[in-house]
Amino acid sequence: MTLPGSVPTKLFINGEWRDATGGGTFAVEDPATGEVIAEVADATAEDAKTALDAASAAQESWGRTAPRKRAELLRAGFEAVTARADEFATVMTLEMGKPLAEARGEVAYGAEFLRWFSEEAARIYGRYSPAPDGVQRILVTKRPVGPCLLITPWNFPLAMATRKSAPALAAGCTMVIKPAALTPLTTLLFTQVMAEVGVPAGVINVIPTSHSGATTRPLFADPRLRKLSFTGSTEVGQVLLRQASDNVLRTSMELGGNAPVLVFDDADLDVAVEGAFNAKVRNGGQACTAANRIYVQAGVADEFSRRLAERMDVLRVGPGIEDGTQLGPVIDADARERIGALVADAVAGGARVLTGGRALDRPGYFFAPTVVSGVPAGSRVMTEEIFGPVAPIATFATEDEAVAAANSTPFGLISYVFTTDLARALRMSERIETGMLAVNSGVISNPAAPFGGVKQSGLGREGSAEGIEEYLETVYVGIADPYAR
Repeated sequence: MTLPGSVPTKLFINGEWRDATGGGTFAVEDPATGEVIAEVADATAEDAKTALDAASAAQESWGRTAPRKRAELLRAGFEAVTARADEFATVMTLEMGKPLAEARGEVAYGAEFLRWFSEEAARIYGRYSPAPDGVQRILVTKRPVGPCLLITPWNFPLAMATRKSAPALAAGCTMVIKPAALTPLTTLLFTQVMAEVGVPAGVINVIPTSHSGATTRPLFADPRLRKLSFTGSTEVGQVLLRQASDNVLRTSMELGGNAPVLVFDDADLDVAVEGAFNAKVRNGGQACTAANRIYVQAGVADEFSRRLAERMDVLRVGPGIEDGTQLGPVIDADARERIGALVADAVAGGARVLTGGRALDRPGYFFAPTVVSGVPAGSRVMTEEIFGPVAPIATFATEDEAVAAANSTPFGLISYVFTTDLARALRMSERIETGMLAVNSGVISNPAAPFGGVKQSGLGREGSAEGIEEYLETVYVGIADPYAR
């Protein structure tokens, strides 16, 4: 299937589609076939500076735009994206590989950030109160932090663009968006939609590039840039934090995950299997929220493992664009090779493959849905983020042992617990080191809820009422006592 002709492939700076400086382009592949589907303008450091020039010039006007006007533009964006859902889903499937059904789900999820923050734009509150000593009145107000650099990942190309840009727009911030080189087309289409509904020139600027570091690094030294929001690996996030430190940039970091799933022996196994399955195969396992380590209490481990393997074994694997596909390809050849190496390491350590365990011999980058049981604690598949359709299972005996296993990682984005004991679920919410906890559910991401992690999984929160605060500065004004003579 070919890319819809309406999808832009150039840079978007100051309200105009333009070629990159020097005219360079880079190829975007369909991971289901390995074929090139588009050539996209390849931004340079000069283009990044021009984009920041535009964002900086537009900041004062956009920051003073009435909140209701910003809200109406976001709501119009929500309606326009929703109306073009099939087009967005097709583009996402072609450049990222996820099945069309999942892509349509992402359109609904991603568009909801536009609607949610359209409602938050008019709810940016301050406060007024007397100081305790009575000699002043305290006025607290909020204002936009200023021009932002938003760096988005390849795995959810619409939802990550809207999750970052919607609160920034609602708060009154302008932005430069740097989408992932593997999947820039969805972000470019989204930008086109937002321009069409009336977002002013310079407010949103997009610079796809195949050399991210060289292109964006100069922006960190520019005092006009006031905020960085990044979603990606912890390793890259650490580099960006160091770069952001010189100008003391406000930062939001949604970094790596290594999500544990704890299945206790009192769990409803039907619920637990389905929940673990959903947490594992959503987006082909290519999500920071994906179930990465499954720990099952010994008494139900064999039964759970058997059922999960049966559930994974019947998945229909193929190009996402084909009707009925349930599991698409992984993103590229390197990802497929790395997933295979993780499985091989587990097997070498004594683990047993219950289903899958191999790359598929077909065009594109496919890996069979896989369940591996009896995985030793030190295996790479338990300590590294898999980002693929592989479910490693280990056993535990006691609750304390399960908690220790869950916390035995520098990451803490999301955890999953399956139990019918409410007291235990509450204990897990207090004992597991995680930013999010799913209880008896495999999917909990919601634009109305704060998304983010602890430890090396990141800083700040996206979505919910907390999401807009990441783009606002708090200003205190001390007013002399109006009754003083």
